[in-house]
Parts: sequence; C-alpha cells; structure tokens
Amino acid sequence: MNPRTPSRLAALAAALIVPAWPAAGQSGFPFQDESLRYGINWQSGLSLGEAAMTAHHAGNGWVFTVSVSAAVPGFTLNDSYHAVTDNGLCSQELNRTMDHGGKSGTERTTFDQAAGSAKRVTLFPAGGGESTFSILSCARDAVAYVYYAREELGQGRMPQSQQVYFGSAYTVHLTYVGEETLRVGDKPAVTDHLTVSLKGPKSDCAVEVFYARDAARTPLVIRIPAQLGTLSLELAR
Repeated sequence: MNPRTPSRLAALAAALIVPAWPAAGQSGFPFQDESLRYGINWQSGLSLGEAAMTAHHAGNGWVFTVSVSAAVPGFTLNDSYHAVTDNGLCSQELNRTMDHGGKSGTERTTFDQAAGSAKRVTLFPAGGGESTFSILSCARDAVAYVYYAREELGQGRMPQSQQVYFGSAYTVHLTYVGEETLRVGDKPAVTDHLTVSLKGPKSDCAVEVFYARDAARTPLVIRIPAQLGTLSLELAR
C-alpha cells in the first residue's frame, strides 16, 4: 500500500448547510448534533478498522471531530482531527494528531478570517516550527469542507471548487456522476454518486462518495483508491 493512502483516507473520511436551526422532524447535521461511524474495508471485504465523525453545535458555530483507526500488515494509522467553525462553516481552528506507523505529530492551524491569514504551528515534536499564510474569504479546512459540501447538496447546489487547508493548501472539485443504488448493510439505498478531486503538493487523487438522499445528505459509502486496490468506508447502521 502506498504510505500516503491512509493519510488520504483520514483527510477525506475522512471524502465526505445552514438551513434554519433546528428543523422539526429532520435528523442529522445541520438540524441536530450528529455522530456517524464507518467500517473501513479492503475491496476483498477484509475489515481494516473504523472511522468516526461527529458534529456538535456550540454557541455561534460548530465543532467537528474525525477519528480514523486502521491497520494493514506492517502499517498502522491512528489519526484524530478537531475542527471549529462559525455558523457559516468558515474555519476558526483545526487541530490534527497523527500516528502513521509509529511516527507521531500534532499541529494546530488557527484562522483569522478578518485579517485574511492563518497560522500553522507544530506542537509535537518540539521545534517543528510555525508558518503564517494568506487565506481567501471564509477559508475552510478539509474537515469543515466535508460538512460545507453536505450543506450545499442539501440545498440543491453543487459545492463550489475551492482551496481547503490540511497542513498544506489543496484544491477540491466535486463532480456529479449520477444516481446509483448500493447495498449498505443488508438494505439497498438510492444514492447520489459524486467524485471528489483533490490536488495539492503531495496528492492528486479522486475519491468516490455516495450520499443518501436524506435532508442531511449523509455520506453512506466513501471509496478511496490505493496502490493495491480500493479502500471502502461504509456507514454502520
């Protein structure tokens, strides 16, 4: 397996709204707090681990968390991400803790939307340094973008292509493929199939995301290409 593949998985698990709050009778983000759990499987069906995504409405914004735990022979991945946004899903802070095959790191990016700048600091290992860079209006980290995409789809709009921040800056573009019926668990589900193209300094890949046709536009299945096959994240009901 390409060592970068698990990082892509975490970033997009990781691949994939602001109607009135709350909306009676509707569940999931953005109508109420949400917790989603995914099984991570190899294309053969072999279980590799699990991922979880939570959304919590707090005051004037949202707090999102993503955790990924997976293992293949000779390599383990344990990552967690904590993102804070305003109600417009513009990023305020992103914390990343990563452990890839025993190599660990922690970093924080804080966004000053008014000043049009962001600061990235390596917290571990010590002495990792820091950098400040310019951002566009309402800049989003990769985690915030996942929820922004769901918001747009829930409003009947295709999410705009834009730069997202996940350490480095990446350009994300979504393309609608069409309707597709998948078996999720033991039941068939009609989904909207989109491809998510991600391009950056160390990544150029396309991920498939299958969204439920519910008000929350819940990601049911995420397929990520790897050197030896395809990884699949499937929502556990």
